[in-house]
Amino acid sequence: MNVLFIDWECFGKVDAIFTLQQMGYELTMFSHKDYQERISSDFDTAFDHIVKDKNFQFCYSFNFYPVVAEGCKRHGIPYIALVYDSPYVPLYSYTIIYPTNHVFLFDKQEYLKLKNMGIRTVYYTPLPVNATIIDFLAKKQFDREKCTCDISFVGALYNEAHNFYERLADVNDYTKGYLDAVMEAQLKIYGYNFLEEVLTGPILEEMLRVSPYASDKYGVETPQYIYANYYLGRKVTSLERTRILTAIGDRFPDRLKFFTLNKDTRIPHVRNMGATDYYAEMPYVFANSKINLNITLKSIQSGIPLRAMDIMGTGGFLLTNFQADFLDYFVPDEDFVYYNDTEDLLDKIDYYLSHEKERREIAANGHRKVKENHSFEKCFQDMLRIASLID
Repeated sequence: MNVLFIDWECFGKVDAIFTLQQMGYELTMFSHKDYQERISSDFDTAFDHIVKDKNFQFCYSFNFYPVVAEGCKRHGIPYIALVYDSPYVPLYSYTIIYPTNHVFLFDKQEYLKLKNMGIRTVYYTPLPVNATIIDFLAKKQFDREKCTCDISFVGALYNEAHNFYERLADVNDYTKGYLDAVMEAQLKIYGYNFLEEVLTGPILEEMLRVSPYASDKYGVETPQYIYANYYLGRKVTSLERTRILTAIGDRFPDRLKFFTLNKDTRIPHVRNMGATDYYAEMPYVFANSKINLNITLKSIQSGIPLRAMDIMGTGGFLLTNFQADFLDYFVPDEDFVYYNDTEDLLDKIDYYLSHEKERREIAANGHRKVKENHSFEKCFQDMLRIASLID
């Protein structure tokens, strides 16, 4: 049984390869510089060459790629794509409707949005995680000083100098005030993202004037989708994460370790530890933190972020903002804990730092459920069954 595996440096690649091989599949790894393009004759030629005279049961990739969808449709190969990025513009490519596609989304609201548009090639599934990795890693040496924490947060602040929001610096004063107001309102609401809905009329016209955007002939994404998710959503996330980390630093000085690519970021009384490698260090951080924070990127509307699944997958205690999809698979205060606002977050940090037995029980419950229900093997079995590739 042969599988064409689209090869790029992504989270979960090692686990996916191992799982498919354990399931009895022989993988052909295929990489190409144009894999993210919407159209590429060079990619088409290379794809046609690699599938020539081979019988692939299916093609697999993390995330969905229009050029791959084109190749699979051309050769009648089922294409399974597991999307873990959000926002993700290629979902609005015309190629999403090809009958050879089976595209799995971790955000139920994004799935429902596409399904309600009449697209029948999308499905909803939580992201898989390797929940046994910590058993292996626990036997190895690691940097205990770096990875042992009272409170940890792993993630970006989206505060780079040339982010998308800065492209709107020249909008008129009315639009600037409007955007500031809607972002402040969004900061106060968990579980519902309304940014795309409020970008209409003169506001949208002004944004288009200052930073023009139009979809090409290969896709149907709207300017509202781009502005809401790439411009405003990331800015809201930046504001939220900065404010939350600052509040934690004030309330619990020097007890929060912040792991991020930007090692120059400074937040009072918060220890910036720099980057942490996804496989070599991150699991140790999650397993050895009393409290692991998840502050979800605003463009993820209801889905359980990969970061949250990874935390539970290593047996870590998860304290997260509310995301509706958690309730499909986990029980609050039994498998994980969510907060309603910053003050609630601070109170729950205070409580769980001093209630070790309860904290450990919740972490153990979350780990057990992830291990039993969200393994890579089970995820692949479910996807292949939905695609009618196994019974």
